[in-house]
Amino acid sequence: MVENIQVKTVKTDGFSMNYFSFGRGKEPLVILPGLSIQSVMNYASGVARPYRMFTDDFTVYVFDRRKELPEIYSVYDMADDTAKAINALNLGKICLFGASQGGMIAMSLAIKYPELIKKLVICSSSVSMKGARFDTVEKWIELAKKGNVSDLYLSSGKDVYPENVFEQLKTVLLSAAKTVTDEELRRFIILAEGIKDFDVSKDVCRISCPVFAACSDDDGVLGNDTALLFAKCFEKNPDFTLHTYHGYGHAAYDTAPDFKERMKSFLKS
Repeated sequence: MVENIQVKTVKTDGFSMNYFSFGRGKEPLVILPGLSIQSVMNYASGVARPYRMFTDDFTVYVFDRRKELPEIYSVYDMADDTAKAINALNLGKICLFGASQGGMIAMSLAIKYPELIKKLVICSSSVSMKGARFDTVEKWIELAKKGNVSDLYLSSGKDVYPENVFEQLKTVLLSAAKTVTDEELRRFIILAEGIKDFDVSKDVCRISCPVFAACSDDDGVLGNDTALLFAKCFEKNPDFTLHTYHGYGHAAYDTAPDFKERMKSFLKS
């Protein structure tokens, strides 16, 4: 069901966007991955495998960012383009999951295009990246601009994963660094810079659909207080649920063994 997945391209009037899909369920579930040095489209089957539990109930769509990147491309622009891609595929009302930067895009989508979203799941993301919250991403950008790809992979890996997981992945990360192209590095810089000054803290109160957010109090990218900020910003939403992890780092969406079960339970409730 999730092996040998084919990456496809959806075309709109202004751009094209890669995506892949799997599953046989009636409901569409869109997944927006986080910022990555190399596109997750390169590892479609590996990305899909942990989501096998969703394939009976959902047809899952994983979207990349647009192919033709402008030099300045904000999270809000990413949300607009993702909405166009969703509409181009005629997916109708969707369940939406965004991780990290994907969560920022997902919140922006739910604010501006409420008619598209049935339920929203966010993990390891933030309603604001202003000030010091951007420091870690800015460090990655500087490494990328200097062309220090191995250091970039090691630095981001150390920030994203718990220490024990990072130690296990070091060799894999260094091997991946050797395959990064100049174009991939250019895209990474543009997408990372698009996070700067992102802030929907005053707008998420307009999200009317049910929301499940998961955060880590040991998040090496966003800091340890993102859960408090989510709780404050969503306090008036009666359909908001928050879960805080400890010990799973920024990549809790991958490292927390119960996250996908929690996500499925929320989406099916």
